[in-house]
Amino acid sequence: MAGSRVPRQLFLQGVAAVFMFAFVSLYTQIPGLYGPEGILPARRTLRPQGKGRWRQLWEAPTLLWEAPVLGLDTAQGLELLSLVGVLLGLGALLLPALRHLLVYLLLWAGYLSACQVGQVFLYFQWDSLLLETGFLAVLVAPLRPRPPSNRKQVPTSPHEGLPFWLVRWLLFRLMFSSGVVKLTSRCPTWWGLTALTYHYETQCLPTPAAWLAHWLPTWLHRLSVVATFLIEIAVPPLFFAPIRRLRLAAFYSQVLLQVLIIITGNYNFFNLLTLVLTTTLLDDRHLATESSWGHHKRTPTSWPRALLAALSLLVELAVYGLLACGTIHYFGLEVDLAQHSIHSKTTFTFHQFSQWLKMVMLPTMWMGAASLTWELLAALWRWTQVHGCLQKLQAAVQLCIFGTATVALFTASLVPYSYMEPGTHGRLWTGAHRLFGAVEHLQLANSYGLFRRMTGLGGRPEVVLEGSYDGSHWTEIEFMYKPGNVSRPPPLVVPHQPRLDWQMWFAALGPHTHSPWFTSLVLRLLQGKEPVIRLLQNDPVRYPFYEQPPTYIRAQRYKYWFSQPGEPGRWWRRQWVEEFFPPVSLGDPTLELLLRQFGLEDKSPARPRGSSGMLPQSLLWVRAQLAALEAPTLLWGLLGAAVAVRVLPALLGPRKGKPAAPVLEGSSSSSAQASHRRK
Repeated sequence: MAGSRVPRQLFLQGVAAVFMFAFVSLYTQIPGLYGPEGILPARRTLRPQGKGRWRQLWEAPTLLWEAPVLGLDTAQGLELLSLVGVLLGLGALLLPALRHLLVYLLLWAGYLSACQVGQVFLYFQWDSLLLETGFLAVLVAPLRPRPPSNRKQVPTSPHEGLPFWLVRWLLFRLMFSSGVVKLTSRCPTWWGLTALTYHYETQCLPTPAAWLAHWLPTWLHRLSVVATFLIEIAVPPLFFAPIRRLRLAAFYSQVLLQVLIIITGNYNFFNLLTLVLTTTLLDDRHLATESSWGHHKRTPTSWPRALLAALSLLVELAVYGLLACGTIHYFGLEVDLAQHSIHSKTTFTFHQFSQWLKMVMLPTMWMGAASLTWELLAALWRWTQVHGCLQKLQAAVQLCIFGTATVALFTASLVPYSYMEPGTHGRLWTGAHRLFGAVEHLQLANSYGLFRRMTGLGGRPEVVLEGSYDGSHWTEIEFMYKPGNVSRPPPLVVPHQPRLDWQMWFAALGPHTHSPWFTSLVLRLLQGKEPVIRLLQNDPVRYPFYEQPPTYIRAQRYKYWFSQPGEPGRWWRRQWVEEFFPPVSLGDPTLELLLRQFGLEDKSPARPRGSSGMLPQSLLWVRAQLAALEAPTLLWGLLGAAVAVRVLPALLGPRKGKPAAPVLEGSSSSSAQASHRRK
């Protein structure tokens, strides 16, 4: 980890960018989701219960408790937090001086505050992943700003590699768990290697490329499932391999998987965040252009180093061979030259896999512990190289603090990691359980397992809202992003997450009573609340009941399939299945009963929104300026501006009389001096 200064900088920049995306995406949806006229008003979640201030803050850790002090209601406080988060994320992305511990602490605290009032719309695994990653960024960020690159570099602190190692451990837990749960779920499509024949069509928000991927040959879909298992289960242990080329191979395999998912699915910032986590597999030498392309003369190598290199190459080839043979054996790969295809099938049983999982769970934990021990010893060795009594004392204090935090977080993370295998979970040290329980509400360690089961095997279920003025003639209500009109192509909205569209996908999987918020959505549409309407259509002209709210609302459940190749002007086919939500109107006994049943009635009058002070007026002004922009446009505009700020100075070149900036920001001075000596 000593040679990972540039990857750490890339990690911090990536985390800042993802926080910026997340806050912008959330900001655009706050009025419709959490405002006084929103689906789930945030003010209902923060009701003081007579507890002390600090106890209240510990049990519900959110800065929004202080919103009334600023003259804001909860939703306005959430808007302010989001705007501050956007500015801090953009600043840390562009300015090295802002990649500071305090900035990332504010970003993490701001997003944790939002999640405390976000309710069902912020209950996604990537929100938990961003919180865990954000807290690790707090530990990875330097304690003091780096000096400009043309000055003398600050020596690497002994402790700096420890929290960055936790990022690698988080990446391992994320990928390994995501692979294992696909098989422990007993989903027949994963076991039958047919999951991808359904996935592209039934995922929440497909992209246009998903239509193309859906019609690829079946044998290629099956082979892709095999590759997924290989990348998610077999490759992650290589994250801790002592041979750097194995770690780099693992890095590129993860990048390949995430890029393919980005191309075929709108998974907001999740895949981008996973790519940020993979930076921990890199090192300065790999990222240095000069070293990578070998523009320097090779120095003679001593025979011990040559022998070590040869042994490393043999081990590397053995690992690749083992992965290849294991894949061929456990998935029965056979090449069919006549049909130009590769046949595959699962050759092991669920019982065999369960026994294997029991056998490897503890060793993977010990693998992590051994790797962490090595990092601690390396940090201790770096501390012995520090000169000066005062500097040595300061480095010792930092090493103790960050070393203790690293060990504590690793220990706590073992609890959610062990959820995959109940036997291992029960045998964990009780101290680990107590430690995890103490910090669980802060989401410092979480369990993961994405795409556990395939849904929509007989066609993707989709809920279609309809409105009417007379109860006889019904008009469909379109959403901006989720499938509806069969002639509309799938959108490309990454890194934005339209949270209502996502929840509509989950709602379609069961009865409406499993999604209580849906009743509130129907109520707000009957009331004609504009903030909620803008969640469906940002341009009011496209909403069929904008001028006058519908008298009746109902919902139908359809099944959707991708259109067949050669069907012009159509992206989808659909078939009506059943009524999802009965026709209701304002004051309807059925609607009133559901509102009472789900606790969605708000009998207490809404507190008046602050609007007279300078801060509330500023928030209203910012909202008015940005209201016309769709969230993806706003996100890509911010990203384009950030890229322009970084790229334009490089294109224009250094000013006359001033030296050019180094290619890699944060690269060590020792590397630069070594390069100069080689030249």
